[in-house]
Amino acid sequence: MSKVMAVNAGSSSLKYKMYEMPEEKVICSGIVDRIGHDDGIFRIKFNGEDHKSILPIHDHAQGVDLILNAIKEYKIIKSLDEIECVGHRVVQGGKYFSKSAYFDKDTEEKITKLIPLDPLHAPAHLVGFHAFKKALPNAKAIAVFDTAFHQTMEPQDYLYPIPYEMSEKYDCRRYGAHGTSHNYLAVKGKEDFLQDKKTWDIISCHIGSGASLCAIHDGKCVATSMGLTPLGGVMMGTRSGDIDPSVMDYLCNCEGKSVDEMYDILNKKSGLLGVSGVSNDTRDVEDAIHKGNKRAILAGDLFARRVADFIGQYFVRLGGCDLLIFSAGIGENSSFFREAILRQVEKALKLDIDYKKNEESSGKEAVISKDDSAIKVVIIPTDEEVMIARDCFKALQNTL
Repeated sequence: MSKVMAVNAGSSSLKYKMYEMPEEKVICSGIVDRIGHDDGIFRIKFNGEDHKSILPIHDHAQGVDLILNAIKEYKIIKSLDEIECVGHRVVQGGKYFSKSAYFDKDTEEKITKLIPLDPLHAPAHLVGFHAFKKALPNAKAIAVFDTAFHQTMEPQDYLYPIPYEMSEKYDCRRYGAHGTSHNYLAVKGKEDFLQDKKTWDIISCHIGSGASLCAIHDGKCVATSMGLTPLGGVMMGTRSGDIDPSVMDYLCNCEGKSVDEMYDILNKKSGLLGVSGVSNDTRDVEDAIHKGNKRAILAGDLFARRVADFIGQYFVRLGGCDLLIFSAGIGENSSFFREAILRQVEKALKLDIDYKKNEESSGKEAVISKDDSAIKVVIIPTDEEVMIARDCFKALQNTL
């Protein structure tokens, strides 16, 4: 048995789960949130207990100390030396990584080169890596890349129709994101619902505040909606998703704003928030819809249409579909938005949805289509951390 730690460091947060492998038993889990604030949040769960504290958390290094000190204080394990491997989620692996890699000097240098493609997350990933390496110098470290799963796309799926020299010189192409989640959903979808299929096609919908879809054939990514950065693809909580490129130039001229200022607006003030004027949170938008707020209704309709458009596109790209998966915060928990999306595609894809089952099944794995539906439609809660833990165990077995 081996103990491994799965780490997901964001710009102002640090999620973690410690596993006993290969049993995949969760020993403890939690989050360090609002890093950089005086009212930071530290939370740890183990053995049915849930401890939460509010305190100033200055940086990720302090967050790592809080995690490891709590593990010692609550005697969750006898010694920190029992942690044999730490796996770090890394959003952007660029062209360099088609699978997880040992987090060595070469990996660190490549992630550093990729900071311009992911200025929000990449520095946090590096800080988290160094903090854990300092605290656990004897533990192996690996990087698990969100983009790695999408490296199986063909050039006609990942290239942009810009001057080819620019694509080559600047590595400007579609990279996608949420690959660790889409990979998990592909594996889980096959195991639980497609055991009898020798070849299979899946459309996975990772729909949260950040959202992406993936077309998967026989467990490999064929196409994905996010692009060069997570701004591309479907409309999201605060991101515009795909738009006519001329919108940027037009609005810069209309508003007298720089490209950087407008890029910030497209990333942080658009999407559900920008259209509804209410919130980036679908729960708030849904409440406003039920109260008759016209902009919220428009935002909800626009969001559902954008996701439905990609489902239809990927159905054509795959030449059919055996399994349609909803996952992540909205996909798992919002029966309202699942129904709004499915209503858009049910006729074309010959779906037969049990909408009562859809309403009752949020937050847990479930089949929400009827037996005679042309495509099985399911909810599968995602688990990126367990995929990180599995690659940690492979590293310990020298099979990574």
